[in-house]
Amino acid sequence: MVAKGAIGRLRFYRMSVRGSGRQHNLGEISTMKMRWLAIGYMAVCSVFTGIQSAAAQEKGHLYAHRGGAFEFEENTLEAFRGSYAKGLRGFETDVRMTKDGVLVVLHDDSLDRTHNSTGPVEHKTAAELRSVATKGKGQPMLFLDELLDYLADKPVYLELEMKTSNKNLYPDERLEEYCRKLHAAATSRQPEGAVYLMTSFDQRPLKLIKSFDPEADLLLITGGPCSKEIVEQALQLGINRIGCRMEGSSRASVREAQKAGLRVNGWPGHTLQDYHLAVGLGVDGICTDIPVAIQTWITNNQQAAP
Repeated sequence: MVAKGAIGRLRFYRMSVRGSGRQHNLGEISTMKMRWLAIGYMAVCSVFTGIQSAAAQEKGHLYAHRGGAFEFEENTLEAFRGSYAKGLRGFETDVRMTKDGVLVVLHDDSLDRTHNSTGPVEHKTAAELRSVATKGKGQPMLFLDELLDYLADKPVYLELEMKTSNKNLYPDERLEEYCRKLHAAATSRQPEGAVYLMTSFDQRPLKLIKSFDPEADLLLITGGPCSKEIVEQALQLGINRIGCRMEGSSRASVREAQKAGLRVNGWPGHTLQDYHLAVGLGVDGICTDIPVAIQTWITNNQQAAP
């Protein structure tokens, strides 16, 4: 279900106009300019509904965070199916490993918030998780193989976030097994025309994957804005993608990162305002929790264009 009111949240976005000595209300004087900017941006980036090639989405693409965390139960097969049915061709999800070495989809360090169970999936076997369901609709725990099966004939953009920052759950000796299994699953199951990449806040898995696959497509996530520091870290790791908080990032910092050869993704995307901020910053990828609402806004405004 689309988050109510999400499409109508861009109303009184304010900006200062240099040299004018006063503030102007963007909702009053340049709503149309913002609309045309967004439409033009997305047209150039080729991410409107119906585009099937993930390669065509590589610049400025919109993708569904946890399948669309504010519109569906996050990280469920229903979320990915629902967003795909509405025209989304980009997705992000979170990958963990069970006690017996099976890859599953879950964001948190424990099941407590989202499922009818408690504790880390890392302390449970795959068989135990087969009986675990979401708190909302009682949907089954999603295993990575099931998600990859669903996407097997779909040339989409897919980010697989490696949730390994908790060293108690992922000590170095367990990390290699996790990385090799995820890398094998992603590279062997990626359909033609798709873009699959592994991402993380934790530099350990990124370094480890680079050690056995120097050409791996990886993305370094930061909890802060786009900056020289994160650009330098990515370049030192041999990684050409970064994910930065849009709040605090500037258009100049994004451009500098892009000049250095990096693709810059922006997050979080909770509202339509966040989407417009991403457009203004000129990021390469736009991560959002309301993908259906944003896609609907794009489609409606595209259709309204003469």
